[in-house]
Amino acid sequence: MTYLQEDITPYEDGQEKEKQVEQMFDNIAHSYDTLNHRLSWDIDKGWRRKAIRQLKPFGPKAMLDIATGTGDFAILSAKMLKPDLLIGADISEGMMEIGRQKVEREGLQNVIRFEKQNCLSMSYDDETFDAVTAAFGIRNFQDLDKGLAEICRVLKTGGHLSIVELSQPVSFPMKQLFWIYSHTLLPLYGKMISKDKSAYKYLIATIEAFPQGEKMIEILKKAGFSDATFKRLTFGICTMYIATK
Repeated sequence: MTYLQEDITPYEDGQEKEKQVEQMFDNIAHSYDTLNHRLSWDIDKGWRRKAIRQLKPFGPKAMLDIATGTGDFAILSAKMLKPDLLIGADISEGMMEIGRQKVEREGLQNVIRFEKQNCLSMSYDDETFDAVTAAFGIRNFQDLDKGLAEICRVLKTGGHLSIVELSQPVSFPMKQLFWIYSHTLLPLYGKMISKDKSAYKYLIATIEAFPQGEKMIEILKKAGFSDATFKRLTFGICTMYIATK
């Protein structure tokens, strides 16, 4: 089953979803980090740290950060986990170019490299990575089942997947407050800073369409993971998933 339908796209230009998502992230790359941090009041930094700490007991040496964007999750993982190699993979060269500049400033060029990859069909061999991470990116997969199965394929047996993804709160009054914020202030502020009026409307549509909690656990197990758990963060605005192959 495909959970994110083809008709949930950033633009109405007739291109397939993957091309539109690539174009969108290239368009907003210059403002992406500023928007991420401001729109979440910098709470997103803490979400990333919690997700990375889940991997610390396993000491991964070869890591993949899928939908890496501008590389914040990759850089933080490299600092906290000290892997020998960390590949940041994404479809947007505009986002990764900003990531490369950040990696150079941090002096992590010998650990982190960026590669353009289609998340539904990656070029890596089976069982390549000890751990895979993904922050706020898997809801953009054109086919969620296929993307997660591909992540499982490149992960070593016994390896771990750590995901943080935006989600809808389920309890009153946060559910109602989040709806108001996400449908009024967020797209308006996103448009003002990014100059892309479609990007942050698309963001909300993907959050609302994305399966969360128990449904996501079922999908992860269907994709080939032997065990998976989740934890809601900050009243359910974000959800963290940990899965083992």
